[in-house]
Amino acid sequence: MATPANQDSQHGDFRKYLPDLSTPRFTTIAQNDAYGHAKELKDKQAPPWLYGLYTHWRKLLQEPFKGITNDGVVRPGLFQIRDEGVPIGRIVVAAQAVVSQLTPEQAAKTILHIDSPEWRTWSNPEFLLSDKGVRLDEIAPALRESVLAVLKETLSPEGYAKALGAMRINHFLGELVRAPRVMNEYSYNFVLFGAAPSATEPWGFSFYGHHLCLSVFLYRTQIVVSPWFTGAEPNFIDDGPHKGTRILDVEERLGLQLMQSLGKETQDAARVYKLMKDPAMPKGRWNHDDQRHLCGAYRDNRVVPYEGVVVASLSAEQKGLVVQILEQYLLYLPTRAREMRLADVKAAFDETYFCWIGGHGDEDPFYYRIQSPVIIVEFDHHSGVFLTNGEPAKFHIHTLLRTPNAGDYGWALRSQIEGGEQDYVWEG
Repeated sequence: MATPANQDSQHGDFRKYLPDLSTPRFTTIAQNDAYGHAKELKDKQAPPWLYGLYTHWRKLLQEPFKGITNDGVVRPGLFQIRDEGVPIGRIVVAAQAVVSQLTPEQAAKTILHIDSPEWRTWSNPEFLLSDKGVRLDEIAPALRESVLAVLKETLSPEGYAKALGAMRINHFLGELVRAPRVMNEYSYNFVLFGAAPSATEPWGFSFYGHHLCLSVFLYRTQIVVSPWFTGAEPNFIDDGPHKGTRILDVEERLGLQLMQSLGKETQDAARVYKLMKDPAMPKGRWNHDDQRHLCGAYRDNRVVPYEGVVVASLSAEQKGLVVQILEQYLLYLPTRAREMRLADVKAAFDETYFCWIGGHGDEDPFYYRIQSPVIIVEFDHHSGVFLTNGEPAKFHIHTLLRTPNAGDYGWALRSQIEGGEQDYVWEG
């Protein structure tokens, strides 16, 4: 049975895999800032697997946005304009405080059109591949605090704490591998979309960097936080001022509890591959960066067929575990919006699938996905990127959420928003 005590040991194992910092990779990154580090990738095309992925991402960006689907066909009518009780007035005031402090040069990079394709150029590696907006580790402390205030007013208290945890763990990793100018608590970019923060017109923002990427669309009292990515390597801080910080352990524990609760026949149906890198996987099902997850950066139009078992067929207790998992994935949303989204998701349990890759013993790394017409969440244990574990380990975790059928970036809501007044008569 998965328990917090088991997780303490597994998450603390990361120190066995600290890298040799005298190798060229780490002596180079120690001397670089974010821009030099990205230039190394683009100029030297190294590491080749990530450069190849970067060029593939740029090709995907050329496709018009459609949205993730299970069969290539976007279903209309799944998302409606509604009152979700979001404190839009406080959020607007916080965002206006950011705008008021921007220089003209900063504003030109930070305030983009509501339909800008730059919504889609977030990515989770530490390389700064899309340089837009303001970067928190470069700006004045007052402006940085104002950006964080936007996050604090927009997200739930629990969601804001989770985001701060991811940022602090990123700083901890930067200290472990001596790359503080590339990975630190503030190595994140912030960009606004829309003419101006507004209580009546659509707008939003993107906050992105290593292991934390949030796409937030706002319209009146409604919010969409999707897509988002949250990861950690390691997922536990064992030293320093934020010692004891841990994220993604609840999603891990609940997912394993769900899989372990299933009967043998149902487990076999849910488990689509036995090995984390299985010879039975078709080409493209695993790649060096995403590994098993399918819906990461730039995969805005991916077709992801349903796999596994239907949640409606599970017992009441098992459905309860699914709900608890999804509550964790909806944690960034304010309370009322979260409750409404959770009701949407539960209403689709007849077409909600749970699938699994890997073992399901207490020590086993694993991947799982929960997918329906209105939500996709993924959880994946990864092999080392900065740490040296060659196989997936419990202390390196990637999670993400997507809203399929054009729900990402609030896209499905935009066609329902009334346009501005077209009539104009000059009264002079």
